[in-house]
Amino acid sequence: MSFYLIEKFGLSIPASQMMLFVFLLAAAVGVLIGGIVGDRIGRYRIIWFSILGPLPLTLILPYADLFGTGVLTVMINLIMASAFASILIYAMDMLPDRIGLIGGLFYGLNFGLGGVAAALLGILADSYGVETVYRLCAFLPLAGLMTWFLPRIEETD
Repeated sequence: MSFYLIEKFGLSIPASQMMLFVFLLAAAVGVLIGGIVGDRIGRYRIIWFSILGPLPLTLILPYADLFGTGVLTVMINLIMASAFASILIYAMDMLPDRIGLIGGLFYGLNFGLGGVAAALLGILADSYGVETVYRLCAFLPLAGLMTWFLPRIEETD
């Protein structure tokens, strides 16, 4: 995100880092809100909302101005992060005797796959440019449609 803001909008490093901070703060708030709302309306609904909600916003993002980019990234991250608690509890409901395994697996996979994805996207950015990769990433929420194949489970209180 920082490199995109610097390249496209000419932001300074401190200004781009401030935007990154706001982006990450939105993730923390999204996780909290998603957990609370998921308890009220159901985890399955929150998971679907976090998949379908950001898609139109991510498709608009590469064409937004600086202010629009800030607003859109906060909204996208709030929505996407809202599913983390719901997905974790959903998985724990599927394997209730393996809560530690599920917790470790989810955190390990999140950080591990995030690192691998960052490296791959960095290679693509070096080859094709940051803006091209940003436009390509706008379509990544479509991969979340694989949620259709998740089994329906009864939610516990």
